[in-house]
Amino acid sequence: MRGVWRKIVCLVAVGLLSACSSIECQIDNIVSVQYEIRDNKGEAWAITDTLSVASTQVDGETVILDITTLLDGKYNILNKLTGYSTFSLPISYSHPEDVLYFCFKDKVKTVVDTVWIKKTDIPYFESVDCTASFFHELTGVRYTNHAIDSLVLINPSVTYDDKTVHFYLYPKTGN
Repeated sequence: MRGVWRKIVCLVAVGLLSACSSIECQIDNIVSVQYEIRDNKGEAWAITDTLSVASTQVDGETVILDITTLLDGKYNILNKLTGYSTFSLPISYSHPEDVLYFCFKDKVKTVVDTVWIKKTDIPYFESVDCTASFFHELTGVRYTNHAIDSLVLINPSVTYDDKTVHFYLYPKTGN
């Protein structure tokens, strides 16, 4: 009779231990900002120029970019996009403002616009068993107007949802 009770106690213990952690952690806990390129009629538009984007926050360090460094592609977070109307860019976890350099290149010239995105970082914890991640609330945007006609913030909440568009980008060439 003791052997039967030992088996029952063991089975119950194994069942309880396996039931303790039912939370599934996100494997890919990276959040990014989604952009949609639009023409002057407000329709999605596949970019015909080549677009590269560089950031001053790379691997936790802030770097200073001059035009030569920018064009060599070392700090690009988007490299030579063409033929698409949507793209996503990573967002920093510890800076109140991200600085991005949008580099538009056609057969004749290269034009660079600087974009400043202000944000609030929001720590997000799913479980103590999971790695911490950050969501963001975009609070403002400003930009130069060399190739960008306008950059419109349409959804300020940045989470794991990679389908939600956060910005409409209207380039001057998108007619």
